[in-house]
Amino acid sequence: MNEIIAGKLLEIERDKNVRILYACESGSRARGFASPDSDYDVRFIYAQQSNEYLSIRERKDVIELPVNEVLDISGWDMIRRV
Repeated sequence: MNEIIAGKLLEIERDKNVRILYACESGSRARGFASPDSDYDVRFIYAQQSNEYLSIRERKDVIELPVNEVLDISGWDMIRRV
């Protein structure tokens, strides 16, 4: 599963043109309460390209992949636009 998660994170970096700075497991597995059918919750912090931070156009500050029965992956931009 580690290889699958690492591959998904690399795919996010490539597809969204971001750099993932930190990723961790959260949820029931991280707390030691996983059941046999628990999914893998992955959370991450990322940075965008500098030109994205300097742009005046609207941009998202979160990346959320569709949740399925195995993976729940989402992350937040290190700099939140308010």
